[in-house]
Amino acid sequence: MQTPHYSHLYNHIISQTSTYILKKIKSHHHNKLLLLHRHYHLPLHFFSVSAMGVSNNITAVLNFIAFLCSIPIIAAGTWLASKPDNECIHAFRWPVVILGILILLVSLAGFVGAYWNKQSLLAFYLFCMAILIALLLILLVFAFVVTRRDGSYQVPGRNYKEYRLDGFSDWLRDRVTSSANWGKIRTCLADSDVCIKLNQDYITADQFFNGHISPLQARCCKPPTVCGYNYVNPTLWINPVNQVGDPDCFLWSNDQTQLCYNCNSCKAGLLGNLRKEWRKANVILIVAVVVLIWVYLIACSAFKNAQTEDLFRRYKQGWV
Repeated sequence: MQTPHYSHLYNHIISQTSTYILKKIKSHHHNKLLLLHRHYHLPLHFFSVSAMGVSNNITAVLNFIAFLCSIPIIAAGTWLASKPDNECIHAFRWPVVILGILILLVSLAGFVGAYWNKQSLLAFYLFCMAILIALLLILLVFAFVVTRRDGSYQVPGRNYKEYRLDGFSDWLRDRVTSSANWGKIRTCLADSDVCIKLNQDYITADQFFNGHISPLQARCCKPPTVCGYNYVNPTLWINPVNQVGDPDCFLWSNDQTQLCYNCNSCKAGLLGNLRKEWRKANVILIVAVVVLIWVYLIACSAFKNAQTEDLFRRYKQGWV
């Protein structure tokens, strides 16, 4: 029958204890802020507000760094898109450029949010930047996986390499060399100045054999070396001595609109070009993504600190 009495007593003790603890916390913060106030002669609200300002300033600087990181990403994407092989393969042209532009826009949004203390805009920035960094990482990993295999081989007496189609990843071969895609790519390559440049840069056979020509030029603008054709100029070859050495030997044509654009070796040269260019671009992208991750982690910490200081300020206003 006395259970309700004990329950009431227990609740009373808990209530008094909680009140005591809250009073001690209030007294501790109040005394600490008063000491700072008396020593520095500053208003009490200065400390939480200034801490929030510092956090937001840090976030603004970090967003400016992220903005700067987007520039080399856009530049790398633009460089890739400007290459003749990427001009002929539209699916490979714009992903890096688009990601760079999105990072630039999100960084600007984060900078505005930090500068004018727009917490909702900062939260939006952190959410979007996490997605963009993840997409950039996925693109990097994917690019490394599909360009890992190298179909090149050294040719005796030549300063350039030649390429085999079966030396590249299945995914690259399927996307580039399928009959549905290659017809358009072939026409695009024939309309470009990839092979015309060779006639402008090289005159003699020695110059050509010792030159630094691209994989695309080595396999699309001339017949395979194994065929034994004799050099006249970079895109004109005659009198083969070993036409059975490679099926592409029969496909070579001195017609400047044909050359070796129908050859499997040309497809291999295109893949070799793609691999070489993406490997170069990946170096820039790796540096950019490392800096972006570092910036993002610090920005998250600064955002949490700003949120904590804002919460502390609200509670303090009720205590002091």
